Amino acid sequence: MISNSLTFALGPKFLDCPDDIEASDPKDPLNDPEDAEDLESQEDDAVQTNEQTSLLPQRAARSATHTSYSLLARCQTAFAALPIFVQQTLTFLTMFINPPFIGTCIGVLIGLVPALHTLFFSDQQHGGYLNAWLTAALKNAGDLFAALQVIVVGIKLSSSLLKWKKGESSGAMPWGPWALVTLVRFVLWPAIAIPLVYVFATKTSVLDAEPMLWFAMMLMPTGPPALSITAMADVSGADEEQKLSIAKFLTVSFLFSCR
Repeated sequence: MISNSLTFALGPKFLDCPDDIEASDPKDPLNDPEDAEDLESQEDDAVQTNEQTSLLPQRAARSATHTSYSLLARCQTAFAALPIFVQQTLTFLTMFINPPFIGTCIGVLIGLVPALHTLFFSDQQHGGYLNAWLTAALKNAGDLFAALQVIVVGIKLSSSLLKWKKGESSGAMPWGPWALVTLVRFVLWPAIAIPLVYVFATKTSVLDAEPMLWFAMMLMPTGPPALSITAMADVSGADEEQKLSIAKFLTVSFLFSCR
């Protein structure tokens, strides 16, 4: 969980994803005509039919969107009035408020509070009233994560190839970063891990006499990049062309690892 939290906190900076606090203009859209028009456009977009469409009536959806953007504008105005070092500190701390960190906090809370632990994980006859439907559903969704990421990468790759055939922009393949990642993951780390594990296994008593354990530890740092980079791009608001580039990057990396 620490690894995932750091990935989602620091990853968007490396992907050059937009930072809402730094990029936004701290003005009140209710008082600025141009921002008011932009707010109206955002309200219209909010009620259009897509995968994030609100199930509330349009009137309620528009009201909620207007309230959220107005509150955001006032928070940005208050943020801009703070000293620079306070702004930098808050910006750094908010980087770590991401889905893995929130999930970790919820998991720790449920795990450490006996009443909640019983409610979520015990049998229904012993007070686990959320186990049969909520906990089981969340567990099933978690088990599907890796498979769904593979499907998402395949869809992005197919979309990229179709756009490439039509002569449209389909995202550039980052050959430089791919070569660097491949060199580190398939050459550098194995060259470090294999001798290191061999020394610990033969010269010390730190590791048990289990050859499969040694083999697994030797291969542990080796392999293609994780598919979680696609989830990071989606959560961080990367543009479509960047997602297509990531799909190409992961596909070539996995093909290389298979060979």
